[in-house]
Amino acid sequence: MYAEERQQVILERARAKGRVDVAALAEEFDVTTETIRRDLTVLERHGVLRRVHGGAIPVERLGFEPALSVRETVMTDEKDRIAKAALAELPENGTILLDAGTTTARLADALPVDRELTVVTHSVNIALSLITRPNVTVMLVGGRLRSRTLASVDAWALQALRDTFVEVVFIATNGLSVERGLTTPDPAEAMVKKAAIASGRRCVLLADHTKVGNDHFSRFADLSDIDTFITDTDIDDSVAEEISAAGPRVVQA
Repeated sequence: MYAEERQQVILERARAKGRVDVAALAEEFDVTTETIRRDLTVLERHGVLRRVHGGAIPVERLGFEPALSVRETVMTDEKDRIAKAALAELPENGTILLDAGTTTARLADALPVDRELTVVTHSVNIALSLITRPNVTVMLVGGRLRSRTLASVDAWALQALRDTFVEVVFIATNGLSVERGLTTPDPAEAMVKKAAIASGRRCVLLADHTKVGNDHFSRFADLSDIDTFITDTDIDDSVAEEISAAGPRVVQA
């Protein structure tokens, strides 16, 4: 196994279990503890793990919010599959809302060129990616711009969303669980996400399996507020059933 592959497995293991242990990983991968420590150092430099005594924990468990540039490099294949599956939820023509997020950004890139769509978004990078598309009308929600997510927040954004109605909202999340619903680290982003969900006739959640089981500071929705949850095939089947029982239809891509 190449180092990059091993590091990806270590990251997924940390997110699934909440912590990884150096000695256990060394035994599992049949490498030295020094090799595992180097792997953890690389992952820490990428901003996705934090070293602790004897191992490491994912930044999500510490309440950290990785920068957009970091999140864009994680779970890329899964996000592409989720975005492709989300195309089935698009209206033939009409208005949609794309929440700020790396998976929703991939959906923006995948939008078909053969139908007329109006896209409302508070994400600057999504708006810029769509502005040259002749079949797409971009409605950019204004407000205070958060540098970590390139998303507009606060009163201006909330007012615009209160006066907006769309066919489908495609929402992103930092964490979700049956107990806590959908959560994100920043309260300002949580308020915008809540307003975005309220603006739509239907709401589709796009999130890979590593978000499941993570709870963050601010809750912005219950699972019953979501019509469809599109994730990847690595989600635990029993967890998927629990989520489905709480409200949304679960689609694995």
